[in-house]
Amino acid sequence: MKISYYLSSSSGQRRASQKRGLRKRCMLMVKQQKTRFYILGRCVSMLLCWHDHSISD
Repeated sequence: MKISYYLSSSSGQRRASQKRGLRKRCMLMVKQQKTRFYILGRCVSMLLCWHDHSISD
């Protein structure tokens, strides 16, 4: 009895650990995408502002 209980609880813990790992990876990917969009937005805004304020010769 105790052996089967140990095996079932360890597999349950493994699944919970995998879910946490998946959640952590997903959150990391979301954070990376958010950072990329922020950088892209800053670059676009700098290019637009540079174009608007450029001195024509």
